[in-house]
Amino acid sequence: MKPATPRLAAVMGLVFSGLFIAALVVVNGVPHLGAPDAAYGTFYDGAGNTVVTAVALYLVPLAGIAFLWFVVALRSVLDTLAPAPSAMASGLNLLSGVLFVALLFAGTAALATPVFVTTIGGGPPLSPEAARALSGLGYGLVFVFSVRGAGMFALTTTTLLRSAGVMPRGAAIAGYVLATWLLITATDHPASLLVLPAWVLLVAVVLLRHDRAARSAPESPAVPAPR
Repeated sequence: MKPATPRLAAVMGLVFSGLFIAALVVVNGVPHLGAPDAAYGTFYDGAGNTVVTAVALYLVPLAGIAFLWFVVALRSVLDTLAPAPSAMASGLNLLSGVLFVALLFAGTAALATPVFVTTIGGGPPLSPEAARALSGLGYGLVFVFSVRGAGMFALTTTTLLRSAGVMPRGAAIAGYVLATWLLITATDHPASLLVLPAWVLLVAVVLLRHDRAARSAPESPAVPAPR
């Protein structure tokens, strides 16, 4: 099986970034943890149900799937480069990427549980206290734990690309800064997660430049087989 091209990895990164940014814009309309109980009651018993349903059923799952494609394609590209990535860095890279998606899905499910109970289960709206508790669980899973997985993925990927000579020094420094922010940030505001698609866009640009350079490089002449 042929390895994935850098262009494919870059395209999947761009798809993820677009879907993830769209999800963050929509999630910004969900009551934050500091909102009063009245805001929770109004949101989860009104038109806000449609907003959360769209995020939970479409935007976040599709973004997660695109990110997994990005992870696998990127690792396929890294496997073709020299020197070969170390087993520890490669293992941490894969696990952190999967961990990010798993916790992102879990956090979104917790955030959307009040909607699922009413729209799919046909039950009465949850109390504002219960909705706030589930929102707190969702925010914690996404904005604290999944972000740490994303930070580790960004850190290890930047290191692997830099070690392979694909990522220039300036881009690597920017990548490390963005990865460090993901590892240390602690906030429930969706805008803080825009750092992740910013890092993915940086990697996509680096991969496209590497792909263009590889395509324009002259092919080495074939060596005739000995008789």
